[in-house]
Amino acid sequence: MQTTSVGVIRIATKGPGDVSGLMSMIGSGAIDPTEILAILGKTEGNGGVNDFTREYAVAALCTALAPLLGLSREDVEQRIAFVMSGGTEGVLSPHITVFTRRAAERPARVTGKRLGIGMAHTRDFLPEELGRSAQITETAKAVKAAMEDAGIIDPADVHFVQIKCPLLTSDRVEAAAARGNKTATTSSYGSMAYSRGASALGVAVALGEIAADVGDADVLRRHDLFSKVASTSAGIELMHNVVIVLGNSTASVSPFEIGHAVMSDAIDAAAVMSALQSVGLAVAPQATKGRQLVNIFAKAEASPDGSVRGSRHTMLEDTDISSTRHARAAVGGLIAGLAGTGAVYVSGGAEHQGPPGGGPVAVIAQLSD
Repeated sequence: MQTTSVGVIRIATKGPGDVSGLMSMIGSGAIDPTEILAILGKTEGNGGVNDFTREYAVAALCTALAPLLGLSREDVEQRIAFVMSGGTEGVLSPHITVFTRRAAERPARVTGKRLGIGMAHTRDFLPEELGRSAQITETAKAVKAAMEDAGIIDPADVHFVQIKCPLLTSDRVEAAAARGNKTATTSSYGSMAYSRGASALGVAVALGEIAADVGDADVLRRHDLFSKVASTSAGIELMHNVVIVLGNSTASVSPFEIGHAVMSDAIDAAAVMSALQSVGLAVAPQATKGRQLVNIFAKAEASPDGSVRGSRHTMLEDTDISSTRHARAAVGGLIAGLAGTGAVYVSGGAEHQGPPGGGPVAVIAQLSD
């Protein structure tokens, strides 16, 4: 198994099309563009079907990187995994997190498991396959391929699986109907939940968190079936799933570690603290000697039963603001307070991603070595 070194750099952005921070890092030599494997970002859109800040951000990044890599914009998007999550409500701050990977020798001082990253793609889906068994099965295959790419053997070493998945548009629904097939839903907004949920179940199947016989009827219905490490985000800009696996591996010599915990609800501060502690960090201010917070990645959703610890919430009853936006703001504020920064990656819509109303939270820390 090849030994690799993974790099992680968080860069603030002034807008969805801002690549100046990334270009500055490349210009200074802090980032080698040929080593970029994935870029995860938070953009200041609405996070809905018509959130074009995601596509805009990816286009800007591909345009900037294309001449440096000697590739077309389209080829850059195939080479690098881009996952843009729309919605920076409340104190959440727009930013990107750049992951690099290169071959490396193991220094004598580096022992144990360090952060590893792997990427894989599913095939393109037909509109009628979104939110159904085909998406679950193909996602599970891609997760296993990404684990292999990351050099991770034990599923217990996987701490976060980020997926970008498709959604339905009216044209896609009509295309399925023209073939005599029905889609899981005819609602574009509703299809985001179906696609996120099926993708998360695929992660759970791949990691052995649930049985492999999960099917169409379980998506968005069996809330007891979920992954503790899946984070899925739906967008209009693709028809396949992009899978990024983050975990700790003996094949990595990077100066980073990742850990995670699972929030039981939107105000579960103890879980966030547990995730920080899993990589040797304390709550803000992080004065832990020899370790530094890089970023926190979390999922958020409005509890489907309409309450949080016995108190009624109105997130699902607000016709002005989507519940996903409420949830991102609430969970983002909680995590920001504990992390000491609003530049954290909190994604809305946690169907089958952690228990109902909760979600996974992962932390990456940099070690002094």
